[in-house]
Amino acid sequence: MQKYLKYGIGALLIAVGALLFYKKVYLPKTTYKTVVPSYGDMHTEVFGVGNVSAKHIYAITSQTGGKITDILTDEGKWVKKGDILVHIDPVDLPQQLEEAKIGVKKATMELKASTEELESLEAQKRLALITFKRYDRLHKQHFASKAEYDKTKADLDVVNAQIKATQANINAAKVEIKRLQKSVEGLEEKLARFTVVSPVDGYVIVREAEVAQAVVPSQPILKIVDPKTVWVRTYIDERLSGSIKGEENASIVLRSKPYRTFEGIVKRIEVQSDPVTLEKVVDVGFQTLPHPFSINEQADVTIVTGNLHHVLKLPAAAVVYQQAEPGVWTAESDKAHFVPVKVLARDHKEVAVSGIAEDTTVLLPDPKKKTLKDGMRIHL
Repeated sequence: MQKYLKYGIGALLIAVGALLFYKKVYLPKTTYKTVVPSYGDMHTEVFGVGNVSAKHIYAITSQTGGKITDILTDEGKWVKKGDILVHIDPVDLPQQLEEAKIGVKKATMELKASTEELESLEAQKRLALITFKRYDRLHKQHFASKAEYDKTKADLDVVNAQIKATQANINAAKVEIKRLQKSVEGLEEKLARFTVVSPVDGYVIVREAEVAQAVVPSQPILKIVDPKTVWVRTYIDERLSGSIKGEENASIVLRSKPYRTFEGIVKRIEVQSDPVTLEKVVDVGFQTLPHPFSINEQADVTIVTGNLHHVLKLPAAAVVYQQAEPGVWTAESDKAHFVPVKVLARDHKEVAVSGIAEDTTVLLPDPKKKTLKDGMRIHL
């Protein structure tokens, strides 16, 4: 008797467990929410997530190496084209430049002195020439001795030699002035490289060096973005990107400003997709740039690609893909069936489809429930 009682209690427990499993596990796992398509108008929109970037971001570097003595701006600051941004220690270049300028002054003074000396010698030559001609005439008439004639000729030759030497000094002084002026220009140009200026009107987004830090040529010190080229690099699923064209309107919501929508416009569609994520990059520019903005900030982007009228609409979650073919799960006689559909348009909430009737009962797949399979028994 006790043996049969044990068997009875065991069977009862198994039945209770099976009933609990059926009601608490099986039924919840096979019970799906349903929706019915409805006709209406729809904006054809493409939704994507991206990051704030820019077409033109300038890495500000020094043309020469050295120690930074001053940085006159910082992250988050606006600068104008030509503004001085950074000073690099020029070491002894200013002294070299000053010495070269002194050399130019000295050579100029020597040129002036030689020019004045030449004028004096020219005057002496005129007097010596007059004297020589007079004694030459007197010598021919035998009124002057040969010694007197030779002396006047020698005096004229000396003056001519002095003039020639002075002219050579003048030419040398001119050459020296040109050489030193070139040296001054070269040193001034070299010294100018120790002062870094902004190439554009822009916004400083990165400061990569500090005062007293030694930098090498072409090492980034600051990064400046051209505000006119700021955009959101938006990642769009390849299946949706085909409907996007240039200059289409868009809306942008920054993560830091979730309750404000910025107007945007499609600036560029990259021709190469990512082979891993199967996404295409669409660059969407701001109609009005937010102040301030942060490079790499996440943003939600919705691109309006057109308008459809009187189309059959479903929630976006109702459309699934099997072997890259879009479709919906329908309920017929308490069984699930996959029905292919054509996706006409979609946004982040709804899709417009064709291929099913208006009164079709469509299942909403749920990742927490059993995976739907064709012919699987379901509960509504």
